[in-house]
Amino acid sequence: MARLSRILGRITVRLSILALLLWGGWWALMDPDSPLPPGWNPLEPLDVAAPETWLTGMKLRKALGSDATCLAALDTGAAYSRMEPLEAGACSVGNRVMLSSVGGAAIDPVETSCAIALRSAMWERHALRDAAADLGAPVARILHQGSYNCRPIRGSSARLSTHATAEAWDVRGVVLADGRQLSLLDGWDGSGAEAAFWRAARDGACTWFATVLGPDYNDLHADHFHLQSRGWGLCR
Repeated sequence: MARLSRILGRITVRLSILALLLWGGWWALMDPDSPLPPGWNPLEPLDVAAPETWLTGMKLRKALGSDATCLAALDTGAAYSRMEPLEAGACSVGNRVMLSSVGGAAIDPVETSCAIALRSAMWERHALRDAAADLGAPVARILHQGSYNCRPIRGSSARLSTHATAEAWDVRGVVLADGRQLSLLDGWDGSGAEAAFWRAARDGACTWFATVLGPDYNDLHADHFHLQSRGWGLCR
């Protein structure tokens, strides 16, 4: 009998501890006064400016799950205007925006999808800023070659490019805050700070985009990064 009482007592203690942990976890997630930072709260939506955590990738995928959640996340890290959906057969674009800046970097207005805009905002905030650390000035402008373009893949007469649905954009260079202009074509090769910047920018893009193609991929991409919102993780 005494042994049974001890067993029941241990079970009661463990259940009580479990209940306290569950209550504490629920409170940490739901209470508005919770000390849990938003970036560590899986129920909080993506905030582009929030520090990156191991939950950030999950939050990005969730934000990309619908038009509304994508635009809400984009509001936290970009300047843009909404555009009416484009109905053009195989070249249609649903959640269409005109993007004019991401974080601290201006952009010549580019017609693209919310998915590309949001991924670009994450790239600027969590990759480009760090990549430019050794250049002596931050990135003030991102130079591009456009996004939406209803055309086939270059070199192919059949398959449409992801540009045809604004699921990609091409970045060719940057302008730093001190006025220096860096081009991928001129800066990729070498061993100096500029070459290191471009490689860090490419590697960082591979975290935030589903497909990244650049000079290491083929000669067609010698002068730009092709940054794409769908794919299987190709990073070249």
